[in-house]
Parts: sequence; C-alpha cells; structure tokens
Amino acid sequence: MTHLPKLVAESGLPAEYRQFLKELSSTSFSGDVDVTYGGRLIAATDNSVYQQLPQGVIYPRTTNDLKQLLKLAAEPAYQTIQFSPRGGGTGTNGQSLTPGLVVDMSRHMNRVLEVNVEQGWVRVQGGVVKDQLNDALRPHGYFFSPDLSTSNRATLGGMINTDASGQGSLVYGKTSDHILALSTVLVGGETMDSRPVSLQQAQETSQKEGAVGRLYRQALNSCIGYREQVEEKFPDLNRFLTGYDLKNAYDPENNTLDVSRLIAGSEGTLGFVAEARLNITPIPKYRTLVNVKYSDFQAALNNAPFLVEAQATSVETIDSKVLNLARQDIIWHSVEPLMTDVEGQTMNGINMVEFASIDADENTQKVKQLCQRLDKLIKSKNNQGVIGYQICDDLESIQKIYAMRKKSVGLLGATKGRRKPVAFAEDTAVPPHKLAEFIIEFRQLLDDAGLDYGMFGHADAGVLHVRPALDLTEPNDELLLREVSDKVAALTAKYGGLMWGEHGKGYRSEYAPEFFGEELFTELRKIKTAVDPFNQLNPGKICTPIDGDHQLVSVDATKRGFYDRQIPIETRDSYRNAMDCNGNGLCFNYDTKAVMCPSFKVSGDRRFSPKGRSSLMREWLRLNSNAGFDAQHSATQRASMLRRWVNQWRGKNDFSHEVKHSMDKCLACKACTNQCPVSVDVPIFRARFLEHYYSRYSRPLKDWLVKNIETSAALGAKLPRLTNLVTNNRLSQTFLSNVVGYVDTPQFSTPNLDSRWRRRGFDILNTEQILATDPKQREYWVVIVQDPFTSFYEAEVVEAFAALVKRLGYTPVLLPFKGHGKAQHVKGYLADFQQTAERVADQLLPLCENGIDLVGVDTSTALVFRDEYQQALGNKADALSVKTVAEWFEGKPLSPMAETSSRSYGLLMHCTEQSFIPESARHWQQLFASFGLQLDVVNVGCCGMAGTFGHERDNQQESRALYQMGWKQAIDAYGSSGIVATGFSCRSQIKRLEEKRVRHPLEVILSCFD
Repeated sequence: MTHLPKLVAESGLPAEYRQFLKELSSTSFSGDVDVTYGGRLIAATDNSVYQQLPQGVIYPRTTNDLKQLLKLAAEPAYQTIQFSPRGGGTGTNGQSLTPGLVVDMSRHMNRVLEVNVEQGWVRVQGGVVKDQLNDALRPHGYFFSPDLSTSNRATLGGMINTDASGQGSLVYGKTSDHILALSTVLVGGETMDSRPVSLQQAQETSQKEGAVGRLYRQALNSCIGYREQVEEKFPDLNRFLTGYDLKNAYDPENNTLDVSRLIAGSEGTLGFVAEARLNITPIPKYRTLVNVKYSDFQAALNNAPFLVEAQATSVETIDSKVLNLARQDIIWHSVEPLMTDVEGQTMNGINMVEFASIDADENTQKVKQLCQRLDKLIKSKNNQGVIGYQICDDLESIQKIYAMRKKSVGLLGATKGRRKPVAFAEDTAVPPHKLAEFIIEFRQLLDDAGLDYGMFGHADAGVLHVRPALDLTEPNDELLLREVSDKVAALTAKYGGLMWGEHGKGYRSEYAPEFFGEELFTELRKIKTAVDPFNQLNPGKICTPIDGDHQLVSVDATKRGFYDRQIPIETRDSYRNAMDCNGNGLCFNYDTKAVMCPSFKVSGDRRFSPKGRSSLMREWLRLNSNAGFDAQHSATQRASMLRRWVNQWRGKNDFSHEVKHSMDKCLACKACTNQCPVSVDVPIFRARFLEHYYSRYSRPLKDWLVKNIETSAALGAKLPRLTNLVTNNRLSQTFLSNVVGYVDTPQFSTPNLDSRWRRRGFDILNTEQILATDPKQREYWVVIVQDPFTSFYEAEVVEAFAALVKRLGYTPVLLPFKGHGKAQHVKGYLADFQQTAERVADQLLPLCENGIDLVGVDTSTALVFRDEYQQALGNKADALSVKTVAEWFEGKPLSPMAETSSRSYGLLMHCTEQSFIPESARHWQQLFASFGLQLDVVNVGCCGMAGTFGHERDNQQESRALYQMGWKQAIDAYGSSGIVATGFSCRSQIKRLEEKRVRHPLEVILSCFD
C-alpha cells in the first residue's frame, strides 16, 4: 500500500476515483489496490459476452477493509463512486462487471473459519471456493450440497449473490436454502448480521437508525404488506426467482423474517457479503449413476419425467453436440468405457440419473426398480427413443462422468468456425413437465434464426442450458442476440417460467420490470433505496433506487465482440488460440493438484493464467491494430540496438510491458493446450508476442544463453569433467546468477553419452547410414532421437532405455544430436526455431517414411514434434512420428521376473505428458505390473522447474513454492528411492531442492534385470 498514492496519481483515472483511492490508503484499509491497465482489464470480463473496464480492482483482506471502503463511499464527495463485488468471475451475464471499482474477495478473504459438525454448520468468508469448502468438510463426512459445474473456481460469495444451484437441486435446493446467517457490509460501513428472526425482533430492528433499520422496515412492508401479490406473481418453481426474494424472506408458517433471503440473489446491489454461516449435509455413502442412452435429444427430454418418478437425486441431460465435442476432448479417454455406444445405434442424447443415499438398501432398491422399468421400455415396440443404459456404482467412475458434464460449458466453446456458442439465454427454467414442449418451441426459434446450438442441463428441475452459436464481432449477430433474447423472454413467460432460472440477471435486468409488474417492481426499488440510495452498488443490476434518473443495464451493453472486431480478421484467425478464450475460467481451478495453470496457482494473480493472458493478448492485438502495427506476421524487422535502447527508455507506458510481465511468469508447461476446453495455447502466442516485443526492445543476456543452449551443451558434453569444473565453481555461479540471471545449472554426465554408448558396442548412425542398411536388418531397430537434457545431463537414462531395448531383442541406434529447438521457441526466437525445425525434419522424415521406429527418451521434449513443429512446419510435420518410451513399450511382450520386490513406487509425471498423453500413466503402470511391481500415480501439479523457468533467478520464489505445493509431500511419502519421475526438469528440481536423485521409471525396470 505504500506506493498506492503514486500509482493512483499516474493511472489516468477520473479525478473522483483518484481522490477516493488516495484517501482510502490513509485509512486502516489493509488490502491491495490494482489500477494498472492490465489488472483492470482482467476484471473487465467474466464468463459472459460483455466487457466493461473498471476504474480499479480492490482486494480486501478483512471485513474491516470492506467497512472502511463502504464507510468512505458514503461520504458526500464520493457518492458517485460505484462498486461491484467479484468472486470467481464465473458469472454468465456480467453480474460482477462495472465501470466503477471491482471488489474481489477471492484473493484474500478465502478462509473456512469454523466447522461445527455437532450442529451441522460451517462459517466461511465470501471468497472461499465451493470445492475448497467441500475439501474441508469431507474429513467430517459432510459437504455443501448445491453443486455447480464451476465448483472448482466459483466462490461462496458469488453463489450467494446469484443464489446459485445446480445438479440435484430437487433434493438439495439452492444456495439460499442453506444460509443460516450472513454478515453483510452496507454502504456507510454498517455490518448487518442477518438470520431468521421473529416478527417482533424484526420490528424492533426496524426502529433503529441507519441502513440496517431502513432495510428491515422496508422488508416488513414489502414482504408482508404485498404478500398476496407476491404469491400470485412468483412462479412455483424449484429454481425460484433470483434477486430480492420477497416470497421466501417472510415465512408465514413460523412467522419469521429473514433478510438474508433478500441478500441472496441480489448480485451485490444491497451490500457485500463478508461471511456466511451455512448448513451442511451428510455425504451420501451410497451413490449409483444410471446413464440412459437415447436415439435423439428430444427423446431424452420427453423421458425425463419418467426418470424423475424414480425418485432420483438428480437427472442431468446432454445433447449430441456436447457428446460429440466431449469425444474430441482429452477428457473422453477417461469416460469412454462408461458411456459406450449401443451396438448398431447412434447415441444422440443421454440422461444421467443419480441415486444417492445414506442407506444401501434404499439406494439399491431404487436403482433396481428403474432398471426393470427401463428394460421393459427398451424391449417394447414403442421404446420412446430409449436405446440402452449403463450403470456406474463406483465413486471414481461417477466423478469422471460428472467431470465431463461440468466441462460441457467450456466444450461448447470448442465448436469449429467463427460462430461460437455463447451465454445470454442459457438458463431458462420452466415447470419440468412442460420442459420437452418448451424446448420444441425453443429449438424452432433458434432454427428459424439459422443458429447452431448445444444443450445440456437439469431436466429434473426444468432448467436447460442452451447456447446459440454467434460471432459477436459481426454487428448483425449482435443484433440477433437482442432479437433472440426478446423472444426467449417471451417464450419462458408463456410457459410460466423464468429467463434467469439459475445464473442470475446481470445485463438481463431490463426484463425484470415486465416480469414483476409495476407494483412489485416498485417494492424492489424501495428495498434498493433503503440501503443504496445513490445507486453505488452494482448499478443497473436487479433494479434502481426510487429517486433519480438511474437506468437498468441492457443486453445491448458493450460486448467483447465490439473490441475484438477492431482486430483485422486475418490477425484474429492467426491468433485463434488466444481469441477463442470464452472466459469459462477452468484455469482458475482451486485444486493445486490440477495440471493447469501453475503460474496462477502460485501467484493467485489472474493475469498469470490462460484466461488472463488471452485477455491481455487480445487487447495488445487491438491496440496494435488501431496503431497500424501488423502483429500477424513474424517480426523479422528488428530495430537497431541503439533504437531498442531508446525505446527501452521512452516506452515506459507501453502496454506491451504489462503483457510481457504476464508472459514472463508462464512456465510453458503446455497444460493449457489440452486441459483448457477451448485449447487456449499460451506458449504458442507467448512465443509470438516475445518475438514482436524484442523486435522493439532489448533482450536480456539470459535469453541469448537459452537460445544457444543446444549448441553450447553439445560442446560442453564433449569434455564433461572440464566443463563442470568451469561452470560449477563459485566464481562462475556468481557470474551466472548476478550477470546472466541463471542459478543451479545442472552438471554434465560423466562419462558422457558417446562414451557409454560405444562402451556397450551400440551404433551411432546418421540418416543416410540407417537408410543404406538392409531393411530386414533394421526391422528390429529402435532409433533414439536425442534431446539436450537426457543426452548431456542424464546420459544414464538414455543408456537404461537402450539396455532395455536390447533385452527385448531390439537393436538401439543413436541418431547424431541435432536438437529440437524448444528453448528457442519458448523464448520467442521463432525464425531460429523455424530453421531448427526444418533441419531436424530433414533428418527424421526419411526415417519416418521408411517405417523406422523413432523414440524420444524425454517425454516432454519428444512431444515438441506433435505441437510446436505442427505450428512451424504445417502439413510437413504430420509425417513426423516420434514415440515416447511409454508408447514404444505398449504392446511389447515382456516376461515377468521370477522374483520381484513388493515395494510400491510413486509415479510423478511431467505436466506436458499429463496434458498431451494422459493414458501414459496407464502405460507405465502396465509396464511395472508386467514385472510384478506396483506403481501408484501420484496426482500433483507442476514441480516448478518446467525447462529453464526454475533456473531463472527472478523465478526462484515461484519455482520453490510450486514444489512445496505437492511434490515435497510426495517425496516425503515415498522417499527419493520410491519415487520415479518421467520429466528431466522434474528430476532436476527434486535433485536441487532435496539434494537427492530420483530415478526415471526405466531405471527401476532395468534394475529388475540386474
């Protein structure tokens, strides 16, 4: 906070915002404030189609910070300052977007404060992630039951503000059904502690001065005084109205009032939820999932009531479009055995019917009865489109299927073409018995507009998620969004439902007056006026105060497409791996064991995430396009050294520096490439950005070292003892750290690979020599494509692979080292990388064309031929086939050993390997099992090394912190001799931090022979 006044002064913000933030810094406020352009840009979008740049982002640490913030906001000089709370940024309708100040509670106010198992409740701060809470409750045998598809990044504060629900809502209800008490900070700094109270207590509170008293007075007047109108107007749905829930705030049965029901669903327009006390639910001990398969999606919808009658916990539905997208995604390998096609028929829809209970007999009986009814239906002449079903009764399989279902939102964004399914009318709710009929009209509406779409949702609750495909960079499609929105609003009204059944109103608030009618909508406005008379909290959402000329927000508000269309189409297509980010935010996954994204996990800064980097990149492209700079083509025209120095001095305000700061913390682990549902590929566009950036600015010395690492390492490996002596003494290490910026350089293998290879009598042959050999002789050859890491720094691993190849009756042959150029690509030397790729392709392609087995020992670098080479060489790279060692061993006849150790080993996989070939873990387990060895796959995130990242001096804090997140515990659990790691960089990280060497899986297998 010490630099805040200076930062604010230089920010270019409106005067009143600059003054407000300066004065805030002089109070006891202890949080963070970000007024940088990049920091504001990250908060300008969510999971919706809208974009609204805020004046700054505030990250409070405590409830007192919120009180200081809103106390200052009530001062007459600052009553024009606007605020909006933000959690996980998963809103699909722009709920947290504002032109004012975003108040993000996810960074610091994210603690589970208290768990009371005896009384069945938990107390949390607003920034706690839903899965984080369940992880804390699981050891006690409880969970927080509202289940969202975004549960690994959605916060409890966000769930309360949108009154979120999800799967199983027929049984578990909505978030508001589980609120026992809220602590909400109001404008002026008052803290309101709300819970159900008797009418007498409510009336006593209503007599008090201040915002709390005014809110209770108005709640009593609106909820009780207009009870008849409320009962008549509010639909009788499981997904009842979100936003000032007048119906449920007053309980006539118990004669109580609970203003928490007004806060829930209010989208931050009444106050900021600091803490919540929530009830918790015992975890069902017995769960069974019946996947019912259909010939078409309409049949699945028609059949939903039949399934609900079976007293299921939930009925989730997915259409053929989502299923087909899942089949193309990395997630399908885990669910394919659980969703097999019915022989001779095409599965074009599915209902996932879950039964969950604490009683085994009850659960079994329900499943049995449903299956008997399904069997009878399938065998009948009129099977109503039901073609089969499949039962999953183990928790792991159920979780895999739900992981696919939860990924549906993101998967829809992977649709080919410029039109992408987008959220704007995606959470309609109608009475469940009317759903199939409603969807017929809904589909006709979209078909008439010529739109493609995908559908999935909660058939049991009458809620379906429908995302029409639009290209919002096209003005005509933006007009179509308005047209479809209007028609969907009218259609849901026709069927007695809601346009906003699950995801809140946001920019759809303009439809609220028509839905409520003037009389009831006026009551909502009175409630707003009681606590926010100057419309400072998320203005325009839900409703506006009575006085003044405030307007509701509109679906016509500025969208991301408006900014993206300023980028030329050719450039957009060229940077498609950044432009395709649809904001679903899976990269914000709370779970530190998830592969994506290590730089976000360790920093908590959304700029250091695939979504954040994509946002920054799109803005960089837009600004450059508006300035007449062509970012589409390679930056071959570099400024002179003098000009780059001048630029360094004069370009202090260049937005490119903010983008580069974000890119510098990317580990280039490639996890986003396959883990992101829309395949946002940060390392690819990062490399292109760096190439452009350094055509204008000077490069650091360390980049030149990395660029030439393959050449210098090849030279150093010729005399490894001498090279180690020169590079690993104290003077050299000081120079490398302080001048170059590199630490902990690895030592070369002694003896080197050439010596080891020739000692074993193996051949080193070039391409021409291999092709000149008799084809019959080379039929059992395995040609090893060298990488600079195992060849020069861990030659024993290459030697181990060769020995195993020999044991199996094959002949290992070593290709002369050519490198592969990955380090050049990582640092943005794309012209040099192109030349390297061409040179290496010339070496490998003739061998591939002759059907010779090529294997790369280090998996992460072997995969460069399937990724970066595809970008550089196009179709030419399609013929390149370099297997990983796990892939090469697949299917090879291995003889079990007579005697084996009963010891279990833990497998730690490289991030890139996990992302590109997740089945690799199974290959390694099978390989170990053939030798009678048990191999446990240890789920951890990134080790923190990732190539050169962990060797850079500026990255030491992040690198070591990432290691501590999971790898440290794995080493402690299995011991260094019990851990095997597939990545060279991973083994290097363990070696430098634990001062112990762990083995490659190949070395353990070889030791069985020895």
